Amino acid sequence: MTELALDNRTLPDRSTVVGWLQNYGVYLGLAVLLLFNVFFTDHFVSGENFRTQAVQVSPVLIVALGMALAIGTEGIDLSVGAVMALATSVTSLYLGYGPWFALVAALVGGAVIGLANGSLIAFIGVQPIVATLALMVGGRGIALVLLPQLKDVRDPAMATLGSGSVVGIPYLALIAAALALVVGFVVRRTTFGRRLLAIGDSRPAAQLAGLPVHRVLITVYVCSGVLAAVAGFLATARLQASDPSSLGNLMELSAITAVVVGGTPLTGGRVRIGGTVAGAVLIQLLTATLIKHDLPSSWTQIAQAVVIVLAVYAARERGKR
Repeated sequence: MTELALDNRTLPDRSTVVGWLQNYGVYLGLAVLLLFNVFFTDHFVSGENFRTQAVQVSPVLIVALGMALAIGTEGIDLSVGAVMALATSVTSLYLGYGPWFALVAALVGGAVIGLANGSLIAFIGVQPIVATLALMVGGRGIALVLLPQLKDVRDPAMATLGSGSVVGIPYLALIAAALALVVGFVVRRTTFGRRLLAIGDSRPAAQLAGLPVHRVLITVYVCSGVLAAVAGFLATARLQASDPSSLGNLMELSAITAVVVGGTPLTGGRVRIGGTVAGAVLIQLLTATLIKHDLPSSWTQIAQAVVIVLAVYAARERGKR
């Protein structure tokens, strides 16, 4: 009897195991996928492959950072793909004035879309999914009006940004990592971050506590729009072309998946930037693994759908605990 009681005390219960998997499962999944590729994928362990993966994941990660902020307030931003399209159109139009001017113009476009999203949500009371869905459709329409067709981007500075590196690390990856550190610091160490989490935990309570709810919500969606514009600008530099009809398509789904898989619940009140980074890398690595093993693109879509379902289920279980 005593031995049985001792065994029960030493073995973790189901809730503990489930909780650990929910919080750290993304790192476990990433480790398993890495090991699989190391042993079963040809030419996976090479500097060139790692650089390719880092470049490809960077726009997804940057967009996911803004999505994490929106989800942390119990919201969502479906307009991020359209903002990327708008950014590539604006970049192409204003690149003649120099890359820095084009970047500023793209960021202003992203900020305007974010301001519209935040104003609809904060002041008019439109549900985030509805407000950002409207800008998702309208934003891409504006992008196509500005640039109806694909256009080559020929600029030496943009080419260097898109393909250059420092000690073997691509510029795009360095920018994404720097932005992740900044967003992580803001969430964990600033008053704005604490207010963001308080609003996501309970907006009525935050209002009763005297927090500037409207200002925080608008700032969150402006940040999401600006980050999506940065991703669009960097994607344009990498591709050396502006194509608003396809750039950013389904990016919102990839970003949401990365955020939720990384441990940020859809119910708000919590933001895990480290998990978001791991989630974005996991999605990119999963896609690359299927491609390298010559599986058709349909299998990639199915795999991503499974990951989304598992992520939503994990978020549901977190809400129960």
